[in-house]
Amino acid sequence: MHYDSTEATALLQRTPAQLDAWLRGLPDAWLRCDEGPGTWSPYVVVGHLVAGERTDWLPRVRHLLQHGESVPFPPFDREAQFARPAVPIGTLLDEFTALRGQSLAGLAALQLSPADLARRGRHPALGPVTLGQHLATWVAHDLTHTAQIARAMARRYRDDVGPWSAYLRIVREGPA
Repeated sequence: MHYDSTEATALLQRTPAQLDAWLRGLPDAWLRCDEGPGTWSPYVVVGHLVAGERTDWLPRVRHLLQHGESVPFPPFDREAQFARPAVPIGTLLDEFTALRGQSLAGLAALQLSPADLARRGRHPALGPVTLGQHLATWVAHDLTHTAQIARAMARRYRDDVGPWSAYLRIVREGPA
């Protein structure tokens, strides 16, 4: 396994600041652009990340440590952000920053050992998973959504770049 808690935390703690620097204060056209029907805008992605901090990452760590494989994780509503009233992007970014800080402090307080990382839980759709896999997924999830935001924003200028699109794969490819 390549998961390393120090390396993972180094990335996870930077995501809120990265998104804040990138998105706060942008015109709404940048925040609401997407990759087409059924895809998410940067604003929606940040809402999704907030929901994940509330009900997915650390709550599932604690659930796995308490129940192992005997009780599956509660399902995560990957679209919970759509049920939430709209708030300014700054409010979402502040909430994400605070929640991520709490999550990482809670994770550090657990002082997980290599044996803990090998402990198994049960995902409601995927079946048996280890704690290390769950934590590695948290990191990959942040990177996935950072890339998703970049794609949505780049594709806003898909038609405007003209022949340079030959050099800009990000504007040519469809959503992942």
